[in-house]
Amino acid sequence: MSEDTGDPTGVAGDGLRQFGERLGRMGESAGDRLLDWLVDDYFRLDLLGPENIPSEGPAVVVANRSGAWGLDALVLQKVFARGIGRTLVYAHGPGAVPLGAAPGLEPELELELERLNARELLGVFPEGNSGPGTPFRGRYRLRPFDPGFAVSALQSGAPVVPVAVVGAEEAVPGFGEIPFLARLLDLPRFPVAPLFPFPAKWTVTIGEPIPVAAGPETPAQRADAAHGLCARARAALQDLLDRELGRRDDLFW
Repeated sequence: MSEDTGDPTGVAGDGLRQFGERLGRMGESAGDRLLDWLVDDYFRLDLLGPENIPSEGPAVVVANRSGAWGLDALVLQKVFARGIGRTLVYAHGPGAVPLGAAPGLEPELELELERLNARELLGVFPEGNSGPGTPFRGRYRLRPFDPGFAVSALQSGAPVVPVAVVGAEEAVPGFGEIPFLARLLDLPRFPVAPLFPFPAKWTVTIGEPIPVAAGPETPAQRADAAHGLCARARAALQDLLDRELGRRDDLFW
């Protein structure tokens, strides 16, 4: 009598896939618990000005890029979900830097507009990769902004909300770069930095929204309006950073 045992390769493949999915969920859960511990106990993070985030509808959250490894993006995502009750999304996932420059030319800009039209909170780091590359002695001094976020805000009518992150520069300071490893791993940069953050105290301060009027009609007017909004957002964020740095008492414990 013959017995049909099916395809053992397929059965094994299903088992391995289920095992891999389970490991992935375990890893996500462990990573989430670690981030909770970092935010609450290790960084002792304070959230200021949460009322400045619209309770509904779209907004462009503009934050300073600080710390060598980009931990700030994950922390902001956690803080917004827990402290504000809204999900902060990025155009290409946590830590990504949307850089759209002109309507219809940059896929990043199209994706930003999709998020805003879906009435979501879009998080951007307009300093791009130059933010984490700031020398430690120049920390909290904003680099030039890419105006892509301003184009998106003008087209969607979403307000721009500056968010100052203080503490990440001391938690994960950058002491240089290794260009060879950056090229080898196909990364924008490979910083020389501590593998685990120092216990610096973090403060996330949300400033008052910058209202955005309907976008101008001509290309020249749109370009001028985008650069003007970009400059206003950068000035507002730098003022917010300077104010919070002046209020800081204890850096670590």
